[in-house]
Amino acid sequence: MAFLGLGSAALAQDQSRAEISPVITGLDTPWGLALLPDGGALVTEIDGRVIHWDGSTTREVAGAPRVVARGQGGLLDITLARDFAQTRDVFLTYSKPMEGGAGTALAVAQLSRDGSRLENLRDIFQMSTGTSAGQHFGSRVVEAPDGTLFVTIGDRGDRPSAQDRSRHNGSIVRVNRDGSVPSDNPFVGQSDVRPEIWSYGHRNPQGAGLDAQGTLWTAEHGARGGDEVNRIKKGANYGWPVISYGRHYSGLKIGEGTSKPGMEQPAHYWDPSIAPSGLIFYQGDMFPEWRGDMFVGSLKFDYISRLALQGETAREVQQIEADATERVRDLIEAPDGSIWFISAGNGAVYRIARPDA
Repeated sequence: MAFLGLGSAALAQDQSRAEISPVITGLDTPWGLALLPDGGALVTEIDGRVIHWDGSTTREVAGAPRVVARGQGGLLDITLARDFAQTRDVFLTYSKPMEGGAGTALAVAQLSRDGSRLENLRDIFQMSTGTSAGQHFGSRVVEAPDGTLFVTIGDRGDRPSAQDRSRHNGSIVRVNRDGSVPSDNPFVGQSDVRPEIWSYGHRNPQGAGLDAQGTLWTAEHGARGGDEVNRIKKGANYGWPVISYGRHYSGLKIGEGTSKPGMEQPAHYWDPSIAPSGLIFYQGDMFPEWRGDMFVGSLKFDYISRLALQGETAREVQQIEADATERVRDLIEAPDGSIWFISAGNGAVYRIARPDA
């Protein structure tokens, strides 16, 4: 157990009011985290395993989908349905074997009452084309207030495809829980456009979450510089690879600059890149001074970024750093208002809480 290290001296007084402690250890390469109503948790391992933690011990859950565990692909996000207590529904995203290689897919299954297996596993969405590339699967799944599901998909390393709406690459898709297309999706009925697409022009969104009003926001990997936070709007084009605040890894300019009519500006961007992954909006009571703020994990610089919203923009106001924040992959707010997060670098799940909580 240790007190949090904070990146801003002006906020140093917070060190006496929050601490970080390990909860689940001995993991390999954890990616997604879901907290169960009974106090346990489910963790995905990128190699294709789901781990159940019952509060003291861990065991592998049977029935996970078969994945292509290569590069950034594998078993990725996990989210409990809002009505999990009644349905036991669990949503999983993963890199699915497909013609041509692999692509991002969304599956649903029911967790058995004893937590030992996933039952009735079935895909409810898969992207249109698979490729042999091992990067940019995106792969967060978020249940919207109306019960529809948002899934983030990266460009799969094929930059121009993020502007090609006949493919799912570089898009955020929205589907119903049975996999059907909601009738109010923005491109329903348009020829040569995938009807599941909600927004497009994304590079690799690995963080996604809802604010208090139910609006979706994402955290997205740029190239060299230009990692972004975006407030997602229906039917909007987020510009990749036409506009960006970053550069190619070679140092060459990306696209046409940083802005273009008809393309959205980020709510915030990082330069240098922090490699963002995992995003939540804090709404709890344990830290009322954080309520409404966004938290984003950094894979590159090993911290948790706290951002304050100002209308449709965001500003980084704090960097939470500790030995535990090595490659922060996912974050989730617990019912008691503590924040749990995955440290992929440490193979562990940690908890941020008041010292007496």
